[in-house]
Amino acid sequence: MEIIFVTGGARSGKSRFAEKKAGEMGEKVIYIATAQALDEEMNHRISIHRKRRPSTWKTFEEHKFLSKVLKHIKEDGNNYDEYDAILIDCMALLTSNWVCSVDVEDETEREYLRKAYIDEVENMLKLAKSLKQKVIIVSNEVGLGLVPEYPLGRFYRDLLGEVNQIIAATSDEVYFMVSGIPIKIK
Repeated sequence: MEIIFVTGGARSGKSRFAEKKAGEMGEKVIYIATAQALDEEMNHRISIHRKRRPSTWKTFEEHKFLSKVLKHIKEDGNNYDEYDAILIDCMALLTSNWVCSVDVEDETEREYLRKAYIDEVENMLKLAKSLKQKVIIVSNEVGLGLVPEYPLGRFYRDLLGEVNQIIAATSDEVYFMVSGIPIKIK
């Protein structure tokens, strides 16, 4: 089916726009959340997102392997065929979950993780294309800021930038959010 990619800076309105777009596709939406409540601030942000979702939306929480959730949705179509859209929020947090699982000082580990994560993203995109629902994917744009000072930050920026490029190339529509305003770029 169709993939819609929504990217932009932090606090640019990406999630709200994606939620609105998903809601326009129908009342029943599958929401795949990638955030982990590792501290009180993140716990608060997650609760705000949860409160915004209508009761007709079904939430899956997956912190690393989106392909597992999409495969489950595809294989158990009887339970999910009535859903109109799938919203994945967000790739920036998912990438962080992956990056924080290795020693970024070790070049071999970095390259192993990069390859494994890119394989996972490509598998997820293939599954997304095979579903009957439209899939909306949200991510942060990381190419507009300063070069991070530390190796972990540079590795994260590079990996998320590569993932964003792969998703944008595969997507049918791409939106860039600026101050709450969507700009369609593809």
